[in-house]
Amino acid sequence: MKRLRKIKNSRKNRLLIVGFLLFIIGISIVSFNFITKFNIQNEEKKAIEEFYIQEEKVENNETTIESENKTQGKTDYIGILKIPKINLIRGLVSPDSKYNNVDYNIQIIDGSDMPNVTNGCFILAAHSGNASISYFKNLDKLSVGDSISLDYANNTYNYKIVNIYEVEKTGKVKIEREYDKTTLVLITCKHNTNKQIVLVANLMEESE
Repeated sequence: MKRLRKIKNSRKNRLLIVGFLLFIIGISIVSFNFITKFNIQNEEKKAIEEFYIQEEKVENNETTIESENKTQGKTDYIGILKIPKINLIRGLVSPDSKYNNVDYNIQIIDGSDMPNVTNGCFILAAHSGNASISYFKNLDKLSVGDSISLDYANNTYNYKIVNIYEVEKTGKVKIEREYDKTTLVLITCKHNTNKQIVLVANLMEESE
């Protein structure tokens, strides 16, 4: 009888230890994810601040010549995308950067015209979903008439969404736009479907 009681107590103690360890592991994972997210957000904030510092230097003719061989980092931004309705502020790296990829950043699609090209089409794509790189996860909450702005080359380009549509995910997207308008296009996957959401916005004004 005593032996049976000892066995039961031993099993109970083991279960308590296992439960405690699982609790500690769970807390550690949550803490790690929180710290990682905080560090990423802090890095993004610093990168955006650095972008505007550099823009101000350009405006004041205070820039210095840097080596062309300098390796461009993940957060060496050439522009800042802002979508107030979904609280999105995110930098864009150069189209030539290896970090110009949806697995790192919002990607400037190959062949896009830059924002300062009259009647050009600037195309951006990013992931949706719940990952840390899902920068366009709330794109489906936008509507025709919503505003988007883009800071680039010491100018702010203000756009208004004029069209939203879906296409099958085939690797190619037909852009339905007015060719006499300067256009911004945002593309992302529609969650849990084989479709992509395409938002077309026309330039309303440009300011320095």
